[in-house]
Amino acid sequence: MNDTIRLLGISGSLRKGSWNTSALRAAQELCPDGCELEICDISQLPLFDQDLEREPPQAIVEFKRKVREADAIVFATPEYNYSIPGVLKNAIDCASRPYGDSAWEGKPAAIMGVSGGNIATARAQYDLRKVMVFLDMHPINKPEVMIGGAAAKFDADGRLTDEPTRDFIRKMLEALVVWTRKLQG
Repeated sequence: MNDTIRLLGISGSLRKGSWNTSALRAAQELCPDGCELEICDISQLPLFDQDLEREPPQAIVEFKRKVREADAIVFATPEYNYSIPGVLKNAIDCASRPYGDSAWEGKPAAIMGVSGGNIATARAQYDLRKVMVFLDMHPINKPEVMIGGAAAKFDADGRLTDEPTRDFIRKMLEALVVWTRKLQG
């Protein structure tokens, strides 16, 4: 048995300078011992089409493989129109179908989100938690990582420089590792 916990990081933003993707890069640096995080690019996933779910495009097959191989998932989501971005929902749908063949089932997860606004991504994170109920995923409850006022917390190169925020991410990852090990038995 491999003692390393493998996390798969998924950003709900495709933007080149995405703060959410930058937060995942910070998480890579902050992983506790015995843990590694791979960031998965969802930009090449096609729009979900139920007509193709029995013979999915290779990008979906590969994405589902990565989700299945991960011990746990770390979502970093922006908030668009009070909810999760369409691109993130599309990725979730692609890996959950066909019915009965979801790659998400039983996966521990953590959620964080970055925004320029004050309430950060609270509504998007709540909506993502609702989706996880149906997917039978097991998100950690605390710490919640909602990074507001992002412009003051990331430098011009997208590096997360705010130490209290880095500490929240570190604690989230530690909690996710403990939770994952507990669920693995």
